[in-house]
Amino acid sequence: MHKNTLLFIILALFAGFVGGFWLANSLNRSAINTAAPQTSSAASNANSPQIKGELDLTDEEINAKIAEADKNAGNFGFQKELGTALYHYSAMKQDFNLLTEAARILNRANSLKSKDLDVLTALGHAHFDIGFAKKDAAEYQKAREIYTDALEIKPGDADISTDLGLTYFLQEPPSYDKAAAQLQKVIDANPKHTRSLQFIVRVLIKQNKLPEAEKALEKLRSIDPNYNVIPELTSELSAARGGGQ
Repeated sequence: MHKNTLLFIILALFAGFVGGFWLANSLNRSAINTAAPQTSSAASNANSPQIKGELDLTDEEINAKIAEADKNAGNFGFQKELGTALYHYSAMKQDFNLLTEAARILNRANSLKSKDLDVLTALGHAHFDIGFAKKDAAEYQKAREIYTDALEIKPGDADISTDLGLTYFLQEPPSYDKAAAQLQKVIDANPKHTRSLQFIVRVLIKQNKLPEAEKALEKLRSIDPNYNVIPELTSELSAARGGGQ
């Protein structure tokens, strides 16, 4: 496979994904990994050692593409495709410098066409991940503003709405009340949305609202008894009650 095409093939591998890979790849515990929007089997394939090796790009190749984008700053399509591809590639490689470049290019795309849902979503995720990597509340605020713009285009999108709630949960200091309110809105509209349910359990535990957390956990268990975070959430709830660590 010719490496000059790889950066754009990344887009095909990640087609249909929501972002948040930086957070998913940065944390070890399985339950927190699902803080990032869930991915399809293609995501798992893209993160396998074999695929990672096939998608390795040199700094020269990446810098050449970035330079090309800078020279064609008015080309919306190129900014969108490259910014999105760089976002996914930076997450896969855990490359913070490349993540910031992706955000810069996506910001340029957004300035050219401010109502493109794909650009807004990727840009929101980029700022979300920068906020997570730097523990920077200002970046989470940027992500919130962008997610809000995206939701004006696609009202009620459960994944974007959940990510909006997560910005309050993960920022320093956290705003548990706002996180809970946002996540509850998602659950009210999408009662079987497992990501929002698993995170509202965590928020309720942090708020010491343990009966409510148990109720949300039981709802999650009834929807998907094999959901991968249930054992950890059960342990956290037990620890909060003084029943274990």
